Amino acid sequence: MKLFYNYKILFYSINFALIFLYLFPGSLIGQLLYGSKKIQPQITPDFIISSNHFYVFVLVSIVGFLTFTKLNQMKILIIYLILLSIVLELFHLIIPERSFQWSDIFGNLIGVIVVILIRNLINKYGVFKK
Repeated sequence: MKLFYNYKILFYSINFALIFLYLFPGSLIGQLLYGSKKIQPQITPDFIISSNHFYVFVLVSIVGFLTFTKLNQMKILIIYLILLSIVLELFHLIIPERSFQWSDIFGNLIGVIVVILIRNLINKYGVFKK
């Protein structure tokens, strides 16, 4: 667990990659995999929320909580992750080849909220305390 705390560059790199891929006009991963930036790769089928967005924000949130462990840092991290999940999706309103979708924004937010809830449960019940 100290790996993340000692190497904050990992969290910053993941954030940079997320922001770059989010703001890229079209799907860069679709372009690399399928030869078309109009095709978005799908990890699992969507159900009410976007599964891809959920998975990405769960990953970013987990890495963030493993990186920043002080209470003050966690408060800032939570605000950052929630704002990031909303603002990045709002940018899809103005980026060519991208479209704003409520299922995406809810996938982002639920991904962050799930990790916050699990973290709070772990802290409350001391699952990893010695």
